[in-house]
Amino acid sequence: MTTKHSQLVSRKPRADAQRNRERILEIAKKAFTRSGANISLDDVAKRAGVGAGTLYRHFPTREALLEEVYRTEVEKLAAAEREFARTMPPIEALQAWMLLFVDYIATKQIIAPALNTLVGEHCKVFEASGAQIIGAINALVERAIKSGDIRSDLAPLDLLRALIGVSNVASAPDWQQSARRLVQILIIGSRPIT
Repeated sequence: MTTKHSQLVSRKPRADAQRNRERILEIAKKAFTRSGANISLDDVAKRAGVGAGTLYRHFPTREALLEEVYRTEVEKLAAAEREFARTMPPIEALQAWMLLFVDYIATKQIIAPALNTLVGEHCKVFEASGAQIIGAINALVERAIKSGDIRSDLAPLDLLRALIGVSNVASAPDWQQSARRLVQILIIGSRPIT
C-alpha cells in the first residue's frame, strides 16, 4: 500500500460530509420511530436536505442505516455517562443517565425488531451495545456508591432491569412517563438506609 493511499484511508471525513451524515442519522431515527423499518430512504434524504446519492454513499442499504442509527444511540449513551460523570455530582449523573436510558429504550423498541430481521450482523451490534450500556451503568453506580449517595449492595443491572421491565408495557401510551417516575423511585430507594 502506498503512503498516499494510506493517508487517504486514514483521513477524517470533511466537516460538511460529517454534518450530512449526522443529519441523515437524526432524520432516519425520527422516521424509524414514527414509521418503523419500512421508511423511504429517498424521503430521509429529502428531509435531511441531501441528495439520494449522498445518503447511499454513507449508508448503501436500509439495514446499514438502521444499524448505524442504533449504534449511534448507544454511543450517545456511553458519551453521556462520561459527560455526566465529569460535570455532575454522582447521584445526579446516575439519575440523568437513567432518564436518557428511558429514551434509548423507546428507540430500541422501534429499531430492534427490524434489526432482528437481519441475518448475522445484528448479533454483533447488540453485543457491542450491551457491553457499552453495562459499562456505563457500572461506572455511574460505582461512583455513586463511593460518594455515599447510594447503598453499597446495589446491583447496577437491577436498575436497568427495572427500567426495561416498565418498557415491556410499551403498548400503554404513557409508559415513558411511568418509566421516568420509576427513575425517581429507584434513586430514592437506592439511598443508604439510615
